[in-house]
Amino acid sequence: MDIATLIGIIGAFVIVITAVFIGGSFAQFIDLPAVLIVFGGASAATLVRFQLSDITTAFKTGSRVALAGKSTTPRDLIAEIAHLGEIVRKTGPLGLENVDVSDPVLAKGVQYIADGYEQAFIRESMERERDLQLSRLSEGRRVFKALGDSAPAFGMIGTLIGLVQMLANMDDPAAIGPSMAVALLTTLYGALLANVVFLPLVDKLDAKFDADELNQTLIIDGVMQIRESKSPALIKEMLVAYLPENHRSEFEDAA
Repeated sequence: MDIATLIGIIGAFVIVITAVFIGGSFAQFIDLPAVLIVFGGASAATLVRFQLSDITTAFKTGSRVALAGKSTTPRDLIAEIAHLGEIVRKTGPLGLENVDVSDPVLAKGVQYIADGYEQAFIRESMERERDLQLSRLSEGRRVFKALGDSAPAFGMIGTLIGLVQMLANMDDPAAIGPSMAVALLTTLYGALLANVVFLPLVDKLDAKFDADELNQTLIIDGVMQIRESKSPALIKEMLVAYLPENHRSEFEDAA
């Protein structure tokens, strides 16, 4: 589990709530019309842009990415793929049947090799799964980006509504306070939702997209090398290109 995400979200709200309590009453910052405008408006606008199934999938993907632990690094994958290549060179493809593999995508590729599938089938199947996974991440990013854009926009809409109500009731001092509360709190709610929840999740999904694209492409190339019974040294030499330039020498020294 990625504790940093929970700490960041909870910490941001705790800081805001603490500042509220220091400066006055928490009840002053709770306003039902403002909540309805921001939460309801942002949700409705997102429903207009996307299908309900896409939104449901995006929330599942977003929660999984936000709370997921650290993924396997390319260096670990290269070392593991080279080890699998050594097993194939010594015992043949059937030697992979009882091997524990850390990454589920790599495990599926290893199973394809052990089952004796042709290279073209293995590459096509794994590339299709990679592309579908990246498509889900991309769609999730679009949904959270829409929510991140809509929340501040409806906060501004709520501000305008509150100002109109306030100006329309200038002769009634009792009505000015609630109208002003709507005007200011909708902006607050929209800014909090966008900058603490939705937009950070967009960045998380972007990072996950880049990491998955790199790792799964590396795995596909590695599985193809294993299927061709290439030597572990050659596999490492070919896959090290996936590492940043400054990490390649370190990896080679460690190897």
